[in-house]
Amino acid sequence: MAADGTHRHARPPAPMTIAVIIPVLNEARCLAHTLAHTETLGFDELIIVDGGSSDDTCAIAQSFADRVGTRPSTKTGSMRMLTASRGRARQLNAGAAASGCDVLLFLHADTRLPMNARQAVSTALADAACVGGRFDVRFDSSRLPARVVSCLMNLRSRWSGIATGDQAIFVRRVVFEKMGGFADLPLMEDIEFTRRLKQAGPRASLPDEVVTAFRRWEQQGPLRTILLMWTLRFLYWIGVSPHRLQHFYSMVR
Repeated sequence: MAADGTHRHARPPAPMTIAVIIPVLNEARCLAHTLAHTETLGFDELIIVDGGSSDDTCAIAQSFADRVGTRPSTKTGSMRMLTASRGRARQLNAGAAASGCDVLLFLHADTRLPMNARQAVSTALADAACVGGRFDVRFDSSRLPARVVSCLMNLRSRWSGIATGDQAIFVRRVVFEKMGGFADLPLMEDIEFTRRLKQAGPRASLPDEVVTAFRRWEQQGPLRTILLMWTLRFLYWIGVSPHRLQHFYSMVR
């Protein structure tokens, strides 16, 4: 009740705004498909951050940004393309700095969010204690190796509380800024970030699935790629620097 004796109803809180940030480098093969899907999901901002592509990535991103609002299917508030120094962590940080939204969702260029992605994130963050989270992942292949790898990734993430970039990590902006964003690392920036995010507060492990490409696993063979990834993460866990891991990764790819 106000001082004059009248009843005044408090305004409901404004809905949280959510930005999707996509770092890209020579992603012309898959970017148009990802943008065409993501722009229908109702996010407030869609920011593509290029790290120096030499293919048609920038032209594809700019063509989508130029036509926001002219396509009936578009439900995104705004879309734009930025450039940044090469490096996924640098590109992600640049996209976050350019966004004015309450929540930041980081998406790989070859990954599709579920149709209910915005609602799923909003529902998770309706809990004021929740600082962020990630989605379950599924590969765009029905082959047994793809199903096994995605199952192991989801189980490992639930057990450890650590997520990878394939799982569409999201975080409250205030938490992201307090954490100082992604560390400027050549590899493992997602692992390092979610390890620190664990210390910031409770996170949501959403059972809703993002669908990501199985192409890089097939290029080197699923078993070889699994062994390489596990080796890199074990070495990182025991303290080998990401800069040394990058050198090792470049030799064995």
